[in-house]
Parts: sequence; C-alpha cells; structure tokens
Amino acid sequence: MVHSAQDVHIEKAPGSLWRRALWLGMIVLPLVLAVVSFSVGKYPISVSELLHTLIYYYIDPSQIHDPNLQTVLFNIRLPRVLTALIVGGGLSIAGAAYQGMFKNPMVSPDILGASAGAGMGASLAFLLSMSIGMVQLFAFFGSLAAVFLTMTVNRKLSYDPLLGLVLGGIMVSTLLNSITSGIKILADSSNKLPAITFWLMGSFSGITRANLLSILLPMGAGYALLFILRWKLNVLSFGEEEARTMGVKTAAARRWIIVGATLITASAVSVCGMVGWVGLVIPHLARALVGPNFNRLIPASALLGASYLLVVDNVARCAWSVEPPIGILTSVLGVPVFWVIFRHNTRGWKT
Repeated sequence: MVHSAQDVHIEKAPGSLWRRALWLGMIVLPLVLAVVSFSVGKYPISVSELLHTLIYYYIDPSQIHDPNLQTVLFNIRLPRVLTALIVGGGLSIAGAAYQGMFKNPMVSPDILGASAGAGMGASLAFLLSMSIGMVQLFAFFGSLAAVFLTMTVNRKLSYDPLLGLVLGGIMVSTLLNSITSGIKILADSSNKLPAITFWLMGSFSGITRANLLSILLPMGAGYALLFILRWKLNVLSFGEEEARTMGVKTAAARRWIIVGATLITASAVSVCGMVGWVGLVIPHLARALVGPNFNRLIPASALLGASYLLVVDNVARCAWSVEPPIGILTSVLGVPVFWVIFRHNTRGWKT
C-alpha cells in the first residue's frame, strides 16, 4: 500500500508542478508587462532610470535629475498602465461570468446593453458641449440605465429568465444605438462628430489620475462581487433546477452577477470608450488553460485580460506615429486569437 501511494504521488507531481508554474506565470506576466509599459513609448526610459525615479519620488524628489521623467511616469504612464490593467481584467471576468451565467460561449460583457448605453450617454454629453468629466459621468450612468431597462423588459416579458435577458438586451441595444446615430447626425461635423466617433472607438490616450480614481470604487465593487459569487456560477452551470435543489436562489444570484458585471463594464467604457472582444476572447483562453471551474477561471481571466489589454495598448502607442483607437486593435487582434482558441479548444463547452 505504501508503494502504491508513492506511485500515485509521483504520477500527480508533474501535473501539480505544471499548474503551479502556470499560475506563477500568469501572476508575473502583468507585472513584467507593466514594467515594460513604463519604459517604452515616444519618450523611452531605461529600467535603471525607471527604478531610480520610482524610488526617489517618495524618498527625495530632488534626486530626480530629469523632471520630465517624473511627469511622464506619474502623470501619463502610471494612470494609463493601471487603467489598462484594471479594465482588461475587469472586462475579462465580466465576460467569463456572463458566459457561465448564460451557458453560452458567444456572450460578452455588452450583452445587456451596457456599452450601447454608455455610448449614448457619452454622445449626448458631447452634443451638449460638456466637459470630459461629465462625458465620463453620462457614459457611466447611461450604461447602468441601459442594463436596468433590459432587466425591466425581461420582467415584463415573463419569459424564460435567460432568454428574456438576451432579447431585452438586443432590443435595448438597438434602441440606444439608434439614438446614438441620431445624435451623431445632429452633432457639428467639424468638432463634436469627430469627438463622438473617436470616443466610441476607445482609447487610453487621455487617461488621467482623476479618471483612474473615479472608477476605482465601482470597479472594485464589481470585482469583489464576481469573486465572491464564483461558486454560485459553478452551481448555475448545472442548470436551473439543479441549482435550486442545491439551495441557490437563482434569480437573486443572477441579479448580483449582473450588478457586478455591469459596474465593471460601465466603469471601463466610461473611462476609455468601447473596447470590444476582450471580454469575449480572454475567458476562452483562460478556460483552455485552467478549465471551466469558476474558482480558477475568474482569477485566471482577470490576470490574462490585464496582460492582454496592456500588450494591445503598448502596440497602439508604440507601433505607429499616430496612435490608433484601442477598440480597432482589440477587434483586429481578437478575431484571429478567438478563431485559434475556440477552434482547437472548447474545453468546458462540449456536452
């Protein structure tokens, strides 16, 4: 018996070692990419200069010989890098949560109209010549209002709870996108229309400390909710009746999952505009690596999503003389990545 136990231990060791190495890699990757992001750009900074500036900024700022370094690092790159990490991770876990809740691999964080509502709110703020801060506020509350309207439509339909949400999301998104198109027609073509169009395509180029600080609370609340509800997502994946027999109040669980995902999506879109495909593609990559268990899938999606969006943002600001909108790059890069992942690995979706 002792010999057999040792054999089992030896057989399991490589798999356990692989999992530990995988998680270590996923944790270290965004940290390494963050250091690279601080260093590269139109104003390159060496690693030694980066470390020197970061250390003496808090100890003795007079030791920083080049004041431009301090400005570039703390006023431009720090808010941008942190926002990309938070938004990428947030959209990924929102997408993973929705894919699990709807039991559908094609679901993304904007399924309930969050992005359409944010786009409509931001477009209206631009039309009324409001400040950038008000644009962000209108986008955030427009996103929340859109999801609330979708849930209201679902209740009025008195239909299948999941299919009703999808139908409500389609109707609300179509309505709000139509309103956004009408706003673009009314907007001044020389000033307001370009601003609306560029915002809708997404960008991290104008991120400031104020933008970052404004999303920390709602984004943190959304992260916390989805991390807490990981086990309920596992139960919901068994089906409605099975979840109820296990003591889960399915309607309440779905509402809280929607609240968490909506807070994340609304915060993300309000600060950087439309960033597509991240919440659709990255959960599939995470599922391929760690499996369908949401206790592992949610944190893996957060880590991989943060790394992915940071890489895309680095490409956007370094590859061309004029920075393209981030939403274009996430779509262009997301399609082939999604094709490769989903074609070769449907782990957790096959029945």
